[in-house]
Amino acid sequence: MTLYHFGNCVALLTPYYFTYKYSGLSEYGAFWKCVQAGGIYIFTQLCKMLVLATFFYSDTSSSSSGEFNFFAEIFRCSVDIADLLGFALILSRIPGKGHSKLITAGLGWATAEVVLSRGIMLWVGARGTEFSWIYILKCLESNVLLVQHITTATLIWLFTRHDLNKALKPLVSLLLAVTVFKGVWLEGMIHILAIGPWLTVAVKALVAAIIGFCTLHIYSGLAQQIGI
Repeated sequence: MTLYHFGNCVALLTPYYFTYKYSGLSEYGAFWKCVQAGGIYIFTQLCKMLVLATFFYSDTSSSSSGEFNFFAEIFRCSVDIADLLGFALILSRIPGKGHSKLITAGLGWATAEVVLSRGIMLWVGARGTEFSWIYILKCLESNVLLVQHITTATLIWLFTRHDLNKALKPLVSLLLAVTVFKGVWLEGMIHILAIGPWLTVAVKALVAAIIGFCTLHIYSGLAQQIGI
């Protein structure tokens, strides 16, 4: 029964495999490029941990009781700007153009995050004798993060393009700010509304879908313009 439950959790992560296989990355041999993106993710997270431990230790430790701390979340999200620099580094080091480069960056980043932040929890917890829905929820949330990270990579790419319509630059900047500080406004809204865990995942999925749709619309327009 425990292995069956563990298998269900792993099955929920199959969108990662389908994204790699059916987006064309397997045909380009982009596996090691995804590994490289995952390595940059690890380096970025280590840098963020050092900054948080050095400058914001008192603020982050005070919010460990489970209550929402507005100022601690602002500090933490300000450090998350390093994620944008990490994505920019990945996009600058991975050759290629078009959607394959963006999906490689987002997929490699998301996969490294799943393995490091949820892999051990699933291996130890989901194989336990006691059933819990928390592992199913974590797997579903991981799929939401996959969409979010591919969207973030696309926004970074759009932000660095000089041939993007100047009227769309403020919108791209706004979407990046909304993504980076999502821990403040989205988590704060969820905390105030006191909604359940299933609805929380649904709200996060809806937000990721809206941001992703807006980003896709901007990207498709630029792709048609430059012919990629």
